[in-house]
Amino acid sequence: MNLRPAGERALLVEVEDLATVHRLRAAVRALEVPGVVELVCGYRTLLVVADPGHAGVLDELAARLPELELPPAEQVVGELVEIPVRYDGEDLPEVARRTGLDPEEVVRRHTAPTYTVAFLGFSPGFPYLVGLDPALAVPRRDTPRTSIPAGSVGLAGDQTGIYPTASPGGWQLIGRTEATLFDPGRDPPALLAPGDRLRFTVAG
Repeated sequence: MNLRPAGERALLVEVEDLATVHRLRAAVRALEVPGVVELVCGYRTLLVVADPGHAGVLDELAARLPELELPPAEQVVGELVEIPVRYDGEDLPEVARRTGLDPEEVVRRHTAPTYTVAFLGFSPGFPYLVGLDPALAVPRRDTPRTSIPAGSVGLAGDQTGIYPTASPGGWQLIGRTEATLFDPGRDPPALLAPGDRLRFTVAG
């Protein structure tokens, strides 16, 4: 575990893998440290953010973290969410060509795994999902699109994800969902959270 300050109000904790990030996040949340307002997951990092009046708690927390007992991985598994998708994305033929699979097999392989939400980023509520079939790993588009519709499901490298709102992006689009991934008026606003599990289904 490596600890370093991130500005005056945050502490960046580096660990060995994503599973440890999620276990550490659960352990820090359980401490209910006054003044800690946000825990932001990365692939191998956890950013602990304090409000301006409690920045001093970060030094105390830094002293406790190396000895903090983490819960077992099976105890920090999040909710299981099913996302129905219409697999009619404009890049589906290109993904099929690049992978050497027919479009139906691309869909079958995309809906087969149970994914884990690694973290949210890029735009509010955007889930970076791990667990993609390696056969579906394709590069980002050479030229990003200036606008991608909300709900678009895409592939990039060894990841799959869903665009919560209309935005630019370079992922290969294979489908679209009607699920609302981010709603500022909802509590919590994001449909998914780090550690949640997700399954894609074919929309009827």
